[in-house]
Amino acid sequence: MADLTAYLEQLSGSLDDKVARGALKDGANVIAEGARDECKSSEVRASIKTSSKVEPGIVSAKVETKGKGAYLAPWLEYGTEEHFISVDETQSGGRTARRVNRLVKEGSLVINGKFVGKTVHHRGADPFPFMRPAADTREQAAIEAIGRGIRKRLPTIAGGTPIPEEPDE
Repeated sequence: MADLTAYLEQLSGSLDDKVARGALKDGANVIAEGARDECKSSEVRASIKTSSKVEPGIVSAKVETKGKGAYLAPWLEYGTEEHFISVDETQSGGRTARRVNRLVKEGSLVINGKFVGKTVHHRGADPFPFMRPAADTREQAAIEAIGRGIRKRLPTIAGGTPIPEEPDE
């Protein structure tokens, strides 16, 4: 333990931000991999990303959904309540004004290529959690990945001096 203490004292006061940031991202990658394994949607799976940042006194990493498919993630994770869907002139959904006006005049919604009427009852969607279970089941593996990341990166700020091995107790 004295060797490790001396080793840490030769470092400039605290872990270099790059060391901590990289190690935390290693841990986040473990959780992200678990979330991808648990995810039932290929679109959402492709949107699962990790990021890290450094602010004064704080180094953090996170797993998030970002980009195409990310909008589906909350519905998949938490499900949806039953609700009604109706034709709404104010929400064009990217359609041209001509097409929206035509659909409103027809008073119909189209689902899977079929006209279903002006209002549709949606029964809701069951939740298929993937983020929380990944964090819960891979917590220890993420902590171990962070430890390996620190061990791998520390010598870069200690002038290449390897970290002393701890004696087995």
